[in-house]
Amino acid sequence: MAEISRRILLQALPAAAGATFAATPAAASTRTGPQTGDAAEPISVQADGITLIAEAGGSILVRDDADRLRLSHFMIKDTVLGQQRTFGGTPSLVTVDGRPAIQVDYVMSASAQQVKVRGLFTVSARRAHLRWEVSGSTTLTPSGFMFARTVLGPSAPERYVPVTRWTRDPRGGVPYEVNAGALYQETWADGAAFIRLDKTTPGFTNATWIHAPATTGTVTEAELVLGAMRPSAANGLATGLPLSVDTWCEQPFGLYEPDARMSLRAQVVNGSATERSVRLTWCARDFDGRKAGHGTLTRTLAPGAVWDEAFTVAGSAQGILFAEVKAVSDTDEAFARTNLATLKPYDYQAEGRFGVSNYFWMLVPDKESVGTLMRRIGVKSVRIAYDGAPGHSPAELDALGVPHNVQLGGVIFNGTPEQIAAWADDRAAVARASGARYFEVANELNNPWMQGKRVPEYIRDGLKPIHDRLKDSGIKLLNCGLGGMDTVWTAKFIEAGGWDLIDGFAFHPGRGNFTPDYAPPPEEWEQGENGTYWNFLGALREARRTIEEQGGGKELWLTEAYACTRPNRWWNDNHRQAAENVLLTLALAVSEGVDGVNWYQPHDSTIHHPQEADPANPEYHFGLMNRDTSVKAALLAYATATRTLEGARFVRWLTFPDPELKGLLFDGFSILWSRKDGYLQHADHGADQWYPHQEAWADHWPTKTPLLLPAEGATVREVDCIGRERTLPVRNGKVRVVLDGAPRIYYGLSQ
Repeated sequence: MAEISRRILLQALPAAAGATFAATPAAASTRTGPQTGDAAEPISVQADGITLIAEAGGSILVRDDADRLRLSHFMIKDTVLGQQRTFGGTPSLVTVDGRPAIQVDYVMSASAQQVKVRGLFTVSARRAHLRWEVSGSTTLTPSGFMFARTVLGPSAPERYVPVTRWTRDPRGGVPYEVNAGALYQETWADGAAFIRLDKTTPGFTNATWIHAPATTGTVTEAELVLGAMRPSAANGLATGLPLSVDTWCEQPFGLYEPDARMSLRAQVVNGSATERSVRLTWCARDFDGRKAGHGTLTRTLAPGAVWDEAFTVAGSAQGILFAEVKAVSDTDEAFARTNLATLKPYDYQAEGRFGVSNYFWMLVPDKESVGTLMRRIGVKSVRIAYDGAPGHSPAELDALGVPHNVQLGGVIFNGTPEQIAAWADDRAAVARASGARYFEVANELNNPWMQGKRVPEYIRDGLKPIHDRLKDSGIKLLNCGLGGMDTVWTAKFIEAGGWDLIDGFAFHPGRGNFTPDYAPPPEEWEQGENGTYWNFLGALREARRTIEEQGGGKELWLTEAYACTRPNRWWNDNHRQAAENVLLTLALAVSEGVDGVNWYQPHDSTIHHPQEADPANPEYHFGLMNRDTSVKAALLAYATATRTLEGARFVRWLTFPDPELKGLLFDGFSILWSRKDGYLQHADHGADQWYPHQEAWADHWPTKTPLLLPAEGATVREVDCIGRERTLPVRNGKVRVVLDGAPRIYYGLSQ
């Protein structure tokens, strides 16, 4: 068993049922009979660890042992009146469910007198319930409601924190996260506050206003929790969950140096109103399913108590651990997961063909750490970088030694000459200023696929104007990266004269439940969301054939390559398959002479919903890192591939007496695998899209094929998809390897 470093903190936070409430002046008997306070004695309500004070003009001051926040105005949105805010209000003391509460009747502007806004504020232990009721208009837009807050003396900027909850599908498969609300975290040197909403759009929130759409009808509700705790703990208390748990690693990305002792943190919260005995279990498994550490602890937690633990696990030279922490009390259960990993150091060459499709837009935990990670895994190209774009600026990427390109769209189809010229002038200026090496003009304009729509218009209104402005700039042009190898669109593009305007051909070889080496010819491709059109090697070979057919001389770029891990869907990879497929995808790309491969994308979640969860939407599952920024096995596979393949020279495909055994020969190493189990992943799926994925540590290839191969020297080095190495003995000039569907790298085989 791994060593356990035990560090326990119990913070007894009495829950509402056991809290002591107070109010000044004396509470009214009902909500309909409010009492207003006089100037000498402002109205206030309080419970353990929190006080709300109604100030003159209707603002609400939030305190614990210091002034923390001020809640002042509310803003409505109306299709007729537009946005209208309150201007002060009259506070009064009322009773709600037997508890004292502050009620504020707000004043609206003269142009919105018919609108009535009333606030109602109650408290329980370290928690305030905030409610705003809006009435008087039939044209309200409740999704646009907002409230104003002022944070008093914070020690850090406000932080938006989406909150998720791990869940299990009763049908089986792997656990997954679902959204469980959103928090705005305020921080002081001695504590924190969390404003919790069911939904919010952080892009609408600013230094004054928090976007707070109505919860039901035209009523907005929010919770405010005070205390030093993790966001998930605050969310559990805010929502009254009987039990909640969080697990994390304070090391950026959970990524450590080789053989490091890794720390797994956990926090459990008793959100119930009674004392409870809680059993905490934890387990960390490696890529083969072996337990690297596990244990069980039991504590009695007071209502609202927060229990912190830390566990230490020994890391390997290179590898990944999949950790789960579970809390159980009576029939209540909560669990959470994260990953920890180790990665060997490596000195990359100055140039490379591997990059990322979209900027590292989620700079968590900070820009410096993300930049270090990019260098550590061999990112040698960023598809989109310009001043004002998310992520690192061109100058920052230059300092990191990471070349960068530009992809910009917004083509104005059938616009006026003036509109088209203004668009092209702007995009060309951005490309020049960014120092881009390549400009990919728009993105996936071939949708709907294989119909060849708007090709002449794209050339006329988009590609040609950019070409004319950048032809002497040294910036190379790529066509709009095609979704799939769209032969219809490409043929029309060539016919319409677009081929002569580009320096490189770009496309996105999307892939479904096929291994990357599945290569049906184009005449066999089936269309549709789950069609064989979405294959990798067949598409790549068709792109290479097209370039050669046109006389060569064009670069070949895969500006988006994928290994989507949407959970429990037969069309998508599980996490182990994704790691295997990352390595094979990049190796096949090199075998076909690709000039650049950009992986889509760095993070799970999306740029418009950072660190949120959506188990049904594939766009949330393309990352090399999980939603919590811990590394996936796919990230280790990406690093293994970039280190193995940078500067590699492809020699030929290997052939064996058994045609189901496959191999790629490079100068100095080989990559071998088997297809005895076929090219289809999850081939036993039914009509439903749902399919029970296996865990990342579960070997999913049933057929193992031993093979004797000629070898040089005394040993052969075998490297798996995540970079773990082992040494195989050579006897009488032969080495015994065992092949299955997972690609492995071999050094020391005779060629």
